[in-house]
Amino acid sequence: MRRFLLAFYLTLPLCGQVPEMYPLGPDSQVKPGVPQGTVTKGTWSTSKIFPGTTREYWTYVPAQYKASEPAAVMIFQDGGGMISPTGRFRVPVVLDNLIATGELPVMIGIFINPGVMPAAHANAEGRYNRSFEYDALGDRYARFLLEEILPEVGKGLNLSKDPNQYGLMGSSSGAIAAFNAAWERPDKFRRVMSFIGTFVNIRGGQEFPTLIRKMEPKPLRVFLQDGKRDNNIYAGSWYVANQDMASAFEWAGYDYTFVVGEEQHNAIHGSAILPDAMRWLWREPSKPITNRMRPGDRQFSRMIVGDSKWELVSEGHVFTEGPAVDKAGNVYFTDTRASKIHKISAADGKVSLFKDDSGNANGLMFGPDGRLYACENGRKRIVAYDVETGVATAVATDVNSNDLVINAKGEIWFTDPANKKVWYLKPGGEKRVVHEGLEFPNGVILSPDQTLLMVADSRGKWVWSFQIGENGALLHGLPYHRLETGDQSSSTSADGMTMDTEGFLWVTTNIGLQVLDQLGRVNAILSKPQAGPLSNVVFGGKELDTVFVTAGDKVFKRKVTRKGLTAWSPAKPPKPGM
Repeated sequence: MRRFLLAFYLTLPLCGQVPEMYPLGPDSQVKPGVPQGTVTKGTWSTSKIFPGTTREYWTYVPAQYKASEPAAVMIFQDGGGMISPTGRFRVPVVLDNLIATGELPVMIGIFINPGVMPAAHANAEGRYNRSFEYDALGDRYARFLLEEILPEVGKGLNLSKDPNQYGLMGSSSGAIAAFNAAWERPDKFRRVMSFIGTFVNIRGGQEFPTLIRKMEPKPLRVFLQDGKRDNNIYAGSWYVANQDMASAFEWAGYDYTFVVGEEQHNAIHGSAILPDAMRWLWREPSKPITNRMRPGDRQFSRMIVGDSKWELVSEGHVFTEGPAVDKAGNVYFTDTRASKIHKISAADGKVSLFKDDSGNANGLMFGPDGRLYACENGRKRIVAYDVETGVATAVATDVNSNDLVINAKGEIWFTDPANKKVWYLKPGGEKRVVHEGLEFPNGVILSPDQTLLMVADSRGKWVWSFQIGENGALLHGLPYHRLETGDQSSSTSADGMTMDTEGFLWVTTNIGLQVLDQLGRVNAILSKPQAGPLSNVVFGGKELDTVFVTAGDKVFKRKVTRKGLTAWSPAKPPKPGM
């Protein structure tokens, strides 16, 4: 894949002034007899995602377009600089030529400028949104495209609904905007073209190489270009950052290429190779985009069975939470807002109602006595269910509880997020506060040997680790496990957690299921099965080798190579590597 573009680069003349190294080729010139598409201009001034802004956009429709056939879509950031037939990129001319030869599918081009909030009066200046929209991480710009621009353009055109038929292109900050939109929404965008991409620390872009390595590979194809003399300023080195991106893509198994030139921070090299870049990006346009399998020594192949994906287990709920596993591998979960508890059979996978009117039960866990313990927050108590009769017995009253964990002795620790407290409940009903002060203590879990207690702080990026002392005391607390988080908020929404037999901590967050080693480092982040944060996780099934996650209105499962733990079977984990 990379040889094709590198061969093109090496055939360019290496003499004269630098701009002469990268002349625009014939595919960037108007050719006699080639049908020309039409370009229409529009203005968007009613954005709810970027309120108060106005912007120009242009829509290119090729001569070959037929309203009866869905067309591919390519979105170009900084559209005003891309649309000109006499500029450096001359994108409509390139599209005309390559669509005419069949090297590109019939494709609608959407060219968008960044937004500007107009000045309040003649002696004031407007607010220019380019860096805010383009350089920032998070899903805001992707939502703008999906919820505002594409529906508007799609009113009069038949746009494909296949994410493999959607591409994004940009230069400089427009490039990171293009990549970020596809990164956030690979269910909608699969192809990315980046020229002199700004993957440096302007608004967090330097985080992408790390996230690419840690997060489960996404179905993206990425073209990268940069020049050896690109910017090297306060935010970082563009050339170094693009090398980091390329190295991360290579390590993670992505379908990518990286073309290096001699230019500075400009369009000279990128515009010259645009036609071949488009050919590479859109090769085999009808074939779904996938990524290579990771080598056997990389973390996902050590955690996931084969190419297993998330499978839907149950749907139609209001808000699922609190999965817990019993001795037979059956998984119970709550529909907190509907005040119900359901059971997933380990034998046949069928879902049945275990308890109606559950008192808005949230966190669940089975104890060593075989009873199902529940944080029945609607009634301000913790109860234990006899699973044969469904009868609940209160084990603590007058408590605010969110999630709980139980050890082999029947001791319970539970979180009280509203009051920033962690409680200890001794068998027999005596309770006391053992920690105060975390911003929002949420999920809670024990280490495999049950000597450490982990507490997730949803409003930060840390899972705290405490040593358990006498009478349930929490000692030597540290913000030990460092979670990855998005750029728009410092909150990870860290919620439910579970442990595997190797001592790895599995934490549900707003960016995915994060897996951390015993030293508190994120090794891998499994993708979310659907949009929105995950709420909780447990190992279930007869062999405790299937991960179940609660996510919004659904429950999903996935086969893994790790095995879970239960309250009644503590085990010493292996000594961690450094």
